[in-house]
Amino acid sequence: MEVVPRFGARAPGFAIMSQKRTQLQVVQCKPPASGQRDSRAKPLKPQLVSGRWLLAAVCIAVAAAAACGWLALCLLFSQGSWQLLYHPSLAVQKTPASAELTFDRVAFAVTDAGVPQLKGWWIPAAQDAGQRRLTVVYLHGQNGNIGDTVDAVARLHAAGVNVLDFDYRGYGESQFARPSEAHLRQDAESALNYLTGTRQIGAGTIVLDGIGLGANLALEVAAGHPELAGVIVDSPMADPMAAIFNDARGRMVPARLLVRDRYDPVSAAAAVHVPVLWFERADATSALTEPAAYKKVASHKMLVWVNPRGDVYVQTENALSRWLDELPGPGR
Repeated sequence: MEVVPRFGARAPGFAIMSQKRTQLQVVQCKPPASGQRDSRAKPLKPQLVSGRWLLAAVCIAVAAAAACGWLALCLLFSQGSWQLLYHPSLAVQKTPASAELTFDRVAFAVTDAGVPQLKGWWIPAAQDAGQRRLTVVYLHGQNGNIGDTVDAVARLHAAGVNVLDFDYRGYGESQFARPSEAHLRQDAESALNYLTGTRQIGAGTIVLDGIGLGANLALEVAAGHPELAGVIVDSPMADPMAAIFNDARGRMVPARLLVRDRYDPVSAAAAVHVPVLWFERADATSALTEPAAYKKVASHKMLVWVNPRGDVYVQTENALSRWLDELPGPGR
C-alpha cells in the first residue's frame, strides 16, 4: 500500500534541499569598528624610487636645459654677431656741398616693386679736369655712412675723375638690411651695373676705391672683374673677422660655422688682374714691411706708405694722380 504524504508535510528531499540552501548562504563581513585594526588586512608597502633612476633623471634634465640654452645662444650669436664688425649709422650729417662740390642724389638697384635699395651721390668731374675720363666707385668702410666720406671723395674729385659714392644696405638712407659680406658684394655689383647700364659708362674706365673693410670688398669685386681699369685699396683689414671670432661670446659657440663672412684679403689679392694702388699707414714702432696680401698681387701694383702725422690729403693725392696717369688704355 502506497503511502501518499499529505499536503503540508515535509518530504525528506525537501529537508535536504533546505539544509543545502542554508550552507550556501553568503556571509557578509562587517568592517571593523572605528579605531580597531582588522587582523586579517595586510599592510601596504610604499613603492621606493631607485636612487640611480633619480640621478639619471636629474642629469638628463640638466643636460637638456644646457643644450637648449646653448642652442639659444647660438641662435642669438648668429643673428647679432654682425654688430661686432659692422657699425652703420643712418643719419647722413654731411654732403659734398660742404666741400663746395656739385653733386646729384642718385638711387638704384630697384626691386621688383619699383623701390630703389641703394642711395648715394654722383659727383661729376670738373669740366677742366683733363682727358682721364675715369669714374671711381667709392666703397666706404664698416663704420658710419657716406656722410663720413666727403673729404675722401673731394680728394678723388680733385684728381679729375667722376665719383659714385653710395651707402650699402643698412647704412645711411639706403634700404635697411643686415650688413654681410654677401650683401655688400651685391651692392658693389649693383653700383657697377648702374654705371655700365644706366649711365652707359664703359667698364674699362671704372676704378674701384675702398677704405678699411671697403678695401677688402674692392679687392673681392675687382678679382671678379678683370675688365675694370684698376682698383685702389686704402688700409685693408688683414683679419676683419677677428672682431667676431675672437670675441668672448664667439668662443662659446661654433662661430666659424654660424658666420659666413670671411673677407680674406690674401685670396682676393691673388685673384686680382687689374692695376692696384695700395695705401698703408706707416707705423713708427715697426719696420715698413709689405702686407701679405699685397705680395700676392700679380698685376701691376704700387705701394704707398702714408705718414699719419703728416698731411695725409697731400700724400694720397699726389700718389693717386701719378698712378692714374700711368693707367693703360682709355683711363690715361
